[in-house]
Amino acid sequence: MKRIFLTAAALLSTLSLAAPIPVKAENSAHVRRLLETRECSGCNLAGVNLKGAHLIGVDLRNANLKGANLEGANLEGADLTGANLKSANLTEAFVSDTMLNNANLTNVNLSNSRLYNSDVNGAVLAGIDLSGADVFNTAISIGGEY
Repeated sequence: MKRIFLTAAALLSTLSLAAPIPVKAENSAHVRRLLETRECSGCNLAGVNLKGAHLIGVDLRNANLKGANLEGANLEGADLTGANLKSANLTEAFVSDTMLNNANLTNVNLSNSRLYNSDVNGAVLAGIDLSGADVFNTAISIGGEY
């Protein structure tokens, strides 16, 4: 009996490690495309869970990432030009040399993230949370009226 329990526990723990990223059914093909080809320009990735994903150098131009979970994701060198990131979670994300120009960053949570050398020219930055964030050579300022 003990052997069966240990075998079952080992099998279940192995299966849980191999579990795919949970996504809405309509977005699963786009997530698969992103992870396999590193290119998903114009994709609908609204609400997807990409927590901790290594998205180094990906092409997400004009993608819809509204409400996506990118907590702890590595977006180094990613192109998110024109992307919709409204209300996305980028807590503890690594955003270095990332193109965010003309992106919608309204209400994005960037707390404890690292933003280095990223282009935010023309981006909508209303309501972003930068608490604890490390911002270097990225044109984001806190507070004040335009």
